[in-house]
This record gives sequence, C-alpha cells and structure tokens, in this order.
Amino acid sequence: MKTISATQVRFGLVGVANTLLDAIGFALLATLGVPLFVANFLSTTAGMLLSFTLNRNFTFRSKGEDVRRQAILFFAVTAFGLWVVQALVILAVTTAFPGIHLLIPKFAGIAVGLVWNYLLYSKVVFRRSGGAE
Repeated sequence: MKTISATQVRFGLVGVANTLLDAIGFALLATLGVPLFVANFLSTTAGMLLSFTLNRNFTFRSKGEDVRRQAILFFAVTAFGLWVVQALVILAVTTAFPGIHLLIPKFAGIAVGLVWNYLLYSKVVFRRSGGAE
C-alpha cells in the first residue's frame, strides 16, 4: 500500500481551502440570483487565485522558480478544469437530475478536476528546474 506524501497532504489542505471559498461563493452568488454560469465563473476565479498562491508557496514550495511561467501554466491547467470540465459536469448533472441541490453538481465537477489538477501541477506547473521533484 502506497503512503500519502507530505506534498499530497498539503495539496489536500489547500484544496479544502480553495474549494470552500469556491463552493461558498458559488452558493451565495446563486442564492442572490446570479446565473449559474456567472456564479461558477466568479467563484472558481476566486478559488483559483487562492489555489495558485498556496500551491506555489506551501504545497510545492517552488518560490525560486519562474513565477510567470508557473502562473501561465497554472491558469491554463486550472481554467480548463474549472471553466470547461466543471461547467460541463454541472450542466450534465443538472440536466440529468432536474431540481437537484445546486451543490451536488458543483462537487461532482470539483471531484472530476481533482486528479487532473494534482497530476498536472506536480508534473508540469510546479516541477523543479532540471526535472527533479
């Protein structure tokens, strides 16, 4: 049985923080009548900004690396996961289950993006110069 690394634990903690910000923001905006697509865009953007800062400095500890390169790669990886994958999952779940509580499709989208993000963050975005991890 493979053990969980310290980096994976830190990734999980950061994920909880940015997911809470995202979900609470999404629920608040949707409850206030903001269309679901707009609410999702705004809440995921806030979560993404928090995620980049914490993952760069806390999870992967890559402060000495090129922040511009990391920011561009992080945005590309995360934006696709949040704005394409998550939006499609929300659409699919709400279409398949009309009237479902709005956080169920949101968390389904989050779950789909979790593995995508970790793999690409660790292997591409925050990899150390020279390929060492």
